[in-house]
Amino acid sequence: MAKKFMNAQFLISAEKLSQCPNYTLPEFPLLGRSNVGKSSFINGLANNKKLAKTSNTPGKTRLINFFQFSNDFMIADLPGYGYAKVSKEAQNRWQKYLEEYLLKREQITSLVQLIDARHDIQKNDFQMREWVSAYNLPIFTVVTKMDYVPKSKTLNVIKKVENELGGVVLPFSAIDNRYNEKIFEHILSFKSSK
Repeated sequence: MAKKFMNAQFLISAEKLSQCPNYTLPEFPLLGRSNVGKSSFINGLANNKKLAKTSNTPGKTRLINFFQFSNDFMIADLPGYGYAKVSKEAQNRWQKYLEEYLLKREQITSLVQLIDARHDIQKNDFQMREWVSAYNLPIFTVVTKMDYVPKSKTLNVIKKVENELGGVVLPFSAIDNRYNEKIFEHILSFKSSK
């Protein structure tokens, strides 16, 4: 049975693969645009608003931040794509490090792409998905900020994302926790299927 919350803690930040922690828990990296709510997603699942630092400035996360949820799984918060006031050189370096991490990190169980419920899926969301598909990596989608969507339109938003990206699509709201259980259930299902 899934849980509504889990005991979660911040473990370590890493810039590249060689600095990532060594353990055997299933790992779920978060992919998403800079202001999609990755930190809020982590904090919502952990029921701890201070666990992952949220910021009003997009592009703040520049490292891979690892969070351990009980002894069940890890979430890796990655730098957001699509917005960063940094030099081209720095962006290229991140990209190289992130690609290496995503392609060579053995603990990765499934990628999680976060999509903002308030907007249409953006061009860089599709580009990210194409890259993931090209390497045939496992992925599912979480639609964040569902609290901004009128209840009557909730299903339409989820269906639209399902049609455009395919695969498993789960809703999420950082304001209330009604979706947490389903997300935990899905994440933990990977563990039992291994």
